[in-house]
Amino acid sequence: MPPITALLHTKNDALRLGRALETLLPCAELLIVDHQSNDATVRVALEYGARIMVANVQSGAEHYLNYARHDWILCLDPSESITEALEATLFEWSLLPSTSPTHAAAFSMFVREAVAGKWRLYPVPETRLIPRNWTAWNGRLPTHEPSSTALEGELLRIDFP
Repeated sequence: MPPITALLHTKNDALRLGRALETLLPCAELLIVDHQSNDATVRVALEYGARIMVANVQSGAEHYLNYARHDWILCLDPSESITEALEATLFEWSLLPSTSPTHAAAFSMFVREAVAGKWRLYPVPETRLIPRNWTAWNGRLPTHEPSSTALEGELLRIDFP
């Protein structure tokens, strides 16, 4: 399979961005679309080797797929990170031949969120690993595709700080 580009939209996320980027070892590229941060977000992203783009308020989320260097895009929020299990799954997935019948049109992941000091697991996975030609968006993240294949492992969402 082709390598993966991680795509994150940021705005004043310096305190949480490092945690997200640390877990993205399976991604060959880190692409940050910054929405006029006035904290250290861009500096943190650069420390992790990310490529930075300045957001254009007139562009939809799909616009930034054109700037990814790879054909598969992993979309995350800066408050999210991937578990070691999902990291391993993505490494395995990226090693499969591109003709493998196990590859769907999109892939989803279960989300576990920290809420009031406890972990809450969402029962429906969210579509997050998409091809470059994806057109269905819910804000800055892909719209869920019910036929997407759920990968092993989870996304962790931690809104603090």
